[in-house]
Amino acid sequence: MPVALVTGASSGIGRAIAADLLASGWSVTAVARDPARGALDSAFEVAADLLDEQQAVAAVAAHAERYGTLDLLVNASGVGYGAPIDAFSTKRYDLTFGINMRGLFLVTREAMPLLRASRGRIVNLASIAGLQAEPGLAVYAATKHGVVGFSRALSEELFDAGVRVTALCPGFVDTPMTTFIQDRIPGTEMVQVDDCVAAVRFLLALSPAVKVPELILDGPPIPDLSG
Repeated sequence: MPVALVTGASSGIGRAIAADLLASGWSVTAVARDPARGALDSAFEVAADLLDEQQAVAAVAAHAERYGTLDLLVNASGVGYGAPIDAFSTKRYDLTFGINMRGLFLVTREAMPLLRASRGRIVNLASIAGLQAEPGLAVYAATKHGVVGFSRALSEELFDAGVRVTALCPGFVDTPMTTFIQDRIPGTEMVQVDDCVAAVRFLLALSPAVKVPELILDGPPIPDLSG
């Protein structure tokens, strides 16, 4: 039975990916601040605040103790705030970088021995904002550019070790995180959560010879949020 660890597994894209893996016969460690909120009854739930290094390290250690292997790491934990830069607080800046970049780095670093041993796969949730300029999303876009760059570098660094790394880059996805913009882009016109699930399925179906540093799921144009 293949084994996955999914962060951000209590809601949105992370929960949907974890649920699909479970339905497909995978064993899944669901990591979130409150994993029980995701109601993934057959998952191994681990509560962790990925802003805290010790909790991030402990989450991966708990997975390793339970399963001893890891075929897929999905870093889906993330936050996003839209605002012009002169209205963006330091607290929100630190939170955005802390979760979107630092937490992803910590979990990935700790999972590397297991992934190398299994010649596994990493899927990092980035964004179309990680590939282009987005007015009003400067801080969020900076973190997602970081995720894309991190994923591209890891894809090269780990290729000979058999570990495949992809940054999944959707446009706006119809989740609770995008409710702030749904008066301008209806949720039905956005990328759907099931599209992200299908993208992970696609990556898992590829042969180990294939390298996909980033996978784009584009949607409607992102409006200027700087006003």
